[in-house]
Parts: sequence; structure tokens; C-alpha cells
Amino acid sequence: MNKQDAPLHIPTEEFRELGHWLVDQVADHFATLRDKKVTPGQTPKEVRNALGRGSFPEEGMSADEVVKRATELLMSNSLMDGHPRFWGYIIGSGTQIGTLADMLAATINPNAGGWELAPMAIEIEKQTIAWIAEWIDYPTDCGGILVSGGAMANYIGFLTAKTIKTPWEIRSKGLYAGQGQLKLYCSQETHTWVQKAADLFGLGTDAIEWIPADANLRMDLVELEQRVKRDKADGHFPFLVIGTAGTVSTGTVDDLRAASELCKRHDLWFHIDGAYGAPAAHLPQCRDLFDGLVEADSIALDPHKWFYSPQEAGCALVRNKQHLLDTFSYRPPYYHFEEFEDEPGTNFYEYGLQNSRGFRALKVWMGLLQAGKSGMQEMIAHDIEMAQLLYKLVDEADDFEAFQTNLSITTFRYVPESQMAEKALNELNERLMIRIQSDGQVFVTNAVIDGRYLMRACIVNFRTTREDVEGFLDIVRGVYQK
Repeated sequence: MNKQDAPLHIPTEEFRELGHWLVDQVADHFATLRDKKVTPGQTPKEVRNALGRGSFPEEGMSADEVVKRATELLMSNSLMDGHPRFWGYIIGSGTQIGTLADMLAATINPNAGGWELAPMAIEIEKQTIAWIAEWIDYPTDCGGILVSGGAMANYIGFLTAKTIKTPWEIRSKGLYAGQGQLKLYCSQETHTWVQKAADLFGLGTDAIEWIPADANLRMDLVELEQRVKRDKADGHFPFLVIGTAGTVSTGTVDDLRAASELCKRHDLWFHIDGAYGAPAAHLPQCRDLFDGLVEADSIALDPHKWFYSPQEAGCALVRNKQHLLDTFSYRPPYYHFEEFEDEPGTNFYEYGLQNSRGFRALKVWMGLLQAGKSGMQEMIAHDIEMAQLLYKLVDEADDFEAFQTNLSITTFRYVPESQMAEKALNELNERLMIRIQSDGQVFVTNAVIDGRYLMRACIVNFRTTREDVEGFLDIVRGVYQK
């Protein structure tokens, strides 16, 4: 078998023609997003039937057939999170430049684990990390790595904190060399990644001290300090406090400055989960809200959320880059990467969990280059403005009840009749939200605050217009009346 006979080879002219066809389909997709439903509202059975349930075929298909089949399946059976009225989970709207970047990255196919395997890819990733740090005023000489998303970025901070703050040599001795339990602290509003981390990395979920939130849904720092002191007195080892810069449910930002000062008093690692909200810290109108962000020992944020990059792209920043090496670096003899005396190359396998790594930085870097600081600021500010407009419209409507708006999240519920009992309102809004999602004109999700089931719109979408927001209430009323 030579290369012309290899089953995965596509002759150059055929590839060129097929690529042009696919780019046309992608361009039409972006051009007509507004005309489509956000989601087709299918059941799992319907999607499985569309795909087909056959076994692995014995004989292959032509590249033309494969590409056209895949295009039809995805275009007809997918939720369109780039749609102007997708305001559901915190998923960025994706970009055309990101589409081209992923094609280019797959073409070069670098392994961004070691510098020799991917010299330009690694330098682009390092520059991307420095630009993200610069955007939020974090030290640009910090350590950092791009990962798959918010959970993985938070895991990097978690694991680094565990290594650096545990009072014994945990990498060789393990978790149970000490007499007490390692303890970490976070608000009850913290994303569920923290439970996975405590579970998967051996501490167990009982190691988590869940701190209640105050009336503004921020972590109660008085209670936090009391818990830390109590655990120390009981012989445990507090090591980590997690602050949140933009909670998933409501977009609330903890008092980061006060939390940082508390951590310094008690020699605790301060990690900030800014997966959603941290990019807004650059905006002048938001800087006071994020005061203290730059004091963190580590920060997680997701370019595939509020930098609009296609998935996957999360980012972990660690103030002292040596702490990443102290946590993740092993150098087996079968890894031989040349050292350069003047400016050593970076080997990202020493900075995180992966050895082999894809080139996810390219789509982020190209997006940042295309938008520039001013363009990115304009889009993030626009999303916040649209969420505030939605809050205003809901608050003024007789048949809606507004709850909160923070960053680009607004929470509310539909109240078609006055004097409805809370239980009935909760059940109505839960059913209505499911029907709105299936209807496909707009996509929102939910939040539960003080036992009240609310609808929740999160706008991280530069395609959303004022007209989209102004038409939302009538869409809800129309779905309710169906």
C-alpha cells in the first residue's frame, strides 16, 4: 500500500473541491443562524434514529459521502449555541475565525506537550496566556496552561494548592502521611467541579467546608474565618479557599479582596473560579466588582465562554510558575527535550495533567488578534447591557417577576396570575422553561434561589441584538398560551 492507495488519503484536487464545498456550507450556516431554531427539540430516540444504529461498516465510504453525511447530520440535529437567542448554559457563541483556526491547527497537528514537537504552537500558547493575564491585570510572568474548560482549569489550581500548601511532602508520601484531614472552603454557590476534585483527587467530599452565602449570594467571610479557626483547633489542615468571580446561577462575584486578605492571615491558598466572569474584570465599570482578583494564587477562566472561542478552551493561571512545575513535572528518561541556554523552551507536559496536547490555543489567539482589546471590551460590555435591558423589561412587565441581574445573567419568573402559591409558581416555571427550550425560538435555563424556581438568561453572545431581547417576553407568553 502506497500513500495514493491508503484508505484515508484524499487526492489534492478532490480535497480542494470538498473543502470549498464545506466552507460554503459553514459560511451559509453562520449567515442564516438567525433564521434557524435554536434547537430542533428532538428526543434522544429521534437523534439516534437520524444517525442510524448500524455496526462499524466493513467497507469505507468516499470522503465526499462522509463529509456531506456528517454535515447534514450536524446541521439538522444540533443545538445552535451560536444562535443570537441562545442564552442558556455559559457557552460562548463561537466565531468564524475560530472555525478557520481549528482547521489550521488540525492541518499542522502539533503535539503541544513538548517544545521540540510544537515550537510555534507552544510560543503562541505562551503568548495567549500572557495576553489573558494582561487582560485581567494579573502578572504576565505567571505560570499558565490552556486546558479543555473550566473544570480542568480549576483542577489545576486545586492540585497546585494541594501540593504547595500541604505541610508534608505529599507527592511522595500521599494524602494520609499527616494526622489530620486536609480542608478546603468554598461558598454554597460554587460550581460542582469542586466536588469532583475532592472526590477524584483523594480528599473525599467531606473535606469540603461549604460556607453559606449572604443575602447578596456572596460567600459569608465571617463564617469562613470561624470554620478555618475551628478546623485548625481540631487538628485538621486548612489549605485552600475558593472564591467565585461570577457564579453559574446568578453571576455573583464574591468579595475577592477580603477573601484574599483572610487567606494571607491564615496562610491559605486563594484560588478564584473565574471561568465565567473573570473576563469582565477588564471593563472600567466592573473593576471595583473584581477588586482583589489579582491577589489570587491561581485563577481559572474560560476563553470558550466570554472570549467567544469555539470549544474547548479553558485557561489556568498560577502566580508563581514554579509551583506548576513543583506539582506536575516528572522527567522520565524517554523524554529528552533539548535545553536552550539563552531562552529555554516550555514543555507544557510539566505544567498540567496531559502529556500529549492539542493546539487549542490557536483559535483563542486568532480571536484575540482579530478583536483586539477594544473589540473584546465592546462585545463583553454589549452582553452586560443586553442582560440589564432584559432585567428592565421583565421588571416593568405585570406578568413577570425580576430577581437579579449580575454581569450578563438575569434571573426572573413568569407570573401569569397574581396571588399564585410558591409551589404552583415553581411547577409552572419549570414546565414552561422545558417547553421554551423545546419550542426552539429561544433557549434559557434555570436557577433556584431560596427555594424559588426561576428562569435564567445568560448572554455571552455577541450576535444578540436589542430586538432579540425586546421580543423575548412575547415569546414566553406565546409558548405559555400554546
